[in-house]
Amino acid sequence: MKKKVKLIDVADAVGVSAITVSRVLRKPELVSEAVRLRVTEAVARLGYVPDPAARALASARTDVLGILIPSVTNNVFSNVLRGIYDRVEGLPFNIQLGNTRYSLLEEERLLGVFSRQRPAGLIITGLDQSHRSKTLLAQADCPIVQIMEIGGDPIDMMVGFSHRDAGRGATRHLQERGYRRIGFLGARMDPRTQRRLEGYEQAMKEAGSFDERLIVTTHRASTVTLGCELLGELLSRTHEIDAVFCNNDDLAIGVLFECQRRRISVPDDFGICGFNDLEMTAVANPPLTSVRTNREEMGRRAIEMLITRITGEPIDDPVVDLGFEIVARQSTAGPIAREGRASA
Repeated sequence: MKKKVKLIDVADAVGVSAITVSRVLRKPELVSEAVRLRVTEAVARLGYVPDPAARALASARTDVLGILIPSVTNNVFSNVLRGIYDRVEGLPFNIQLGNTRYSLLEEERLLGVFSRQRPAGLIITGLDQSHRSKTLLAQADCPIVQIMEIGGDPIDMMVGFSHRDAGRGATRHLQERGYRRIGFLGARMDPRTQRRLEGYEQAMKEAGSFDERLIVTTHRASTVTLGCELLGELLSRTHEIDAVFCNNDDLAIGVLFECQRRRISVPDDFGICGFNDLEMTAVANPPLTSVRTNREEMGRRAIEMLITRITGEPIDDPVVDLGFEIVARQSTAGPIAREGRASA
C-alpha cells in the first residue's frame, strides 16, 4: 500500500516549515508568490490531499487560549502573565497555562496536550522550538504569537525585542561610562541569554577589547548566591577587570554583594549592569543600572494580536518590536563621574 503523504512531507520536500505549507493551503495571500508556487508544485507532485475531516474537526474551536512559558516562579514571566490576564479580563476566553521548565521535550508534550484541546489561540515563548513543536504548531490551525523576542521567520506572529541588540547596548553603555575590561556573567544559558552574550561579544570586539577570560557562564539556574560565586570565579581568572554585564538582575545583585564583601568600590572601581530592571535594582545601594524590557505590555499586546486574528481582522504587522531601555543608575557612574569630580 502506498504511504499516505503528510503535510510535513510536503514541507521537507520544499525546504520550508510545516506552518508555511499550511498557510499556502489555507491563506495563500499571506505567503510570497515564489514560495506559494514551490509548495503547490510539491503538493501536486507528491499527491498530498488535505484531510477534510481533520480540518473540520480543527475548525471546532474552544474558548481556550494556551500560554506556554518556561517558568512560573521567575519574576520576568510573572510580569508577562500580569499583562496577559489584565488584557483577557472581561473577554470570553479562558487561560490554560503550561510551564515548559526550559525543556524542549516538555514543550513538545504540552503542545500535544494543547492541540488536542483545539485552542482558540496559542502564545509560546521564544523562537527556538524543536522541529516536532513547529510541526504541532503548524497543525494547530489557530493564531499563534511567539513572545519575548523577535527575529527570523515567525511561525505566525511575534512580539518582543532583540536580545542581541540589548546585550550590545548594555555593553556599549558600560564602555561609554569609561569602563574597558568588561566581563559577562551568564546563568542557565537559554537561547535568549546566549543572544545577549552574542551582543556583548559584538560590542567588545568592536572596541578591540574582547577577551574570552572575561566570560563566565553556567547552566545552573540564576540566584543571588550564584552571582557572588560567578564574580569570584571571574576574579580568580584575572584582576584586570573593571565592570560586568550580568544576564539578569539576580546575578547583578549577587555581584554587588560580593563587591561589598571584598571591599571593591561600586561604581568608582567597578561597574555593574543587570538585565530586566526588576524592582530591587532601583532600591539597591548603590542603585543598579539594568536593561528595562516591556514585559507587561508584551503580554497585553500578544493577547490583542490573538483576538484580532480570532475575530477575523487583519494584522497590520505580524512582528512587533517593543524595544528595550538602558536605565542608567549609580552602579555604572564610575570612571566618567570620577574624572568629572577630579576636573571640578
